[in-house]
Amino acid sequence: MGMLTIGAFAKACRLSPKALRLYDELELLRPARVDPETGYRYYAVEQLEQARLVAWLRRLGMPLARIRQVCALDGPAAGCEIRAYWARVEAETANRRDLAAFLVDHLTGTPGKDTAMLELRYAALSDAGLVRPANQDTAYAGTRVLAVADGFGSGGAHASTAAVEALKVLDRETLPAGSVLNLLDDAVQGATRAVRDVAAADEEVGTTLTAMLWTGSRLALVHIGDSRAYLLRDGELFQITHDHTLVQSMVDEGRLTVEEAAAHPQRTLLLKGLSGGASVPSPDLRLQDALPGDRYLLCSDGLSRVLTDRDIKRTLASVSGPEEAARTLVAGANDAGGPDNVSCVVADVVEAG
Repeated sequence: MGMLTIGAFAKACRLSPKALRLYDELELLRPARVDPETGYRYYAVEQLEQARLVAWLRRLGMPLARIRQVCALDGPAAGCEIRAYWARVEAETANRRDLAAFLVDHLTGTPGKDTAMLELRYAALSDAGLVRPANQDTAYAGTRVLAVADGFGSGGAHASTAAVEALKVLDRETLPAGSVLNLLDDAVQGATRAVRDVAAADEEVGTTLTAMLWTGSRLALVHIGDSRAYLLRDGELFQITHDHTLVQSMVDEGRLTVEEAAAHPQRTLLLKGLSGGASVPSPDLRLQDALPGDRYLLCSDGLSRVLTDRDIKRTLASVSGPEEAARTLVAGANDAGGPDNVSCVVADVVEAG
């Protein structure tokens, strides 16, 4: 077995001697031999591959505890773990990018933009479906606020109602210029407190929340859970929210296909939601520029799990008014069996007057 001094080994694997000593202390990369008299570390040539892997993973920003797990796996399993880690990094980066764009837009504004030329036409509809004994969904559409919440647990109906009621205050207040983000954040904090009061510290009781706040030219989106928001623009349908579910995280990590996720037995298991738990989950924030002709759909998973994107697109593109579109979507979910409560909000962006 060829041996290298710590200096030679550090040069070969591009890790500093200081880093090697740290990794030795953490039992991440132990030297092959330590001189009993001098304490000097020696490494085997065969350890270079693992050392280089550690160096590359550190360049990815992977925490040392996670690196230890990767290094304990064989090649294919280690590759899967790295892919899963990077999928999470990309998802977190995308959320931060959207938040940064949100902040930039609100702080800089859009000089000279006429915000009085557009308005919303909207409708909300909620139905118990054909299987569930009670409706735990809440759907709301108002002058500025659009919201869908899907309650869960024994007090789910109260939780979803409390979350939406906490947002309704934004319908009654004048929106000061440049403070939409703060108002939305305050409202979501209020929704969190309201749900906790209802849940009484029961982590099994809570709600999803997907809501939009109309500013006159933009829609600010806040989202947590697996209710969804869609945009129909120029005949194309876009899902503008990301499900906070176990199966969606497995799809993101490449462990499941979209088709496998649709039939997975844990497809409704949430990773994020407003509940009675002690943790405070961070919702996704996004800012949408509005164009005349845009049509937005907010819906609970009682709709999105039953109707395909193709079904949703066909209805949104062919049915004229928001009220009729909402009725058609709910009827479609019930025609497909109505296995869950189904709620939706449809809002059209139109030129004022």
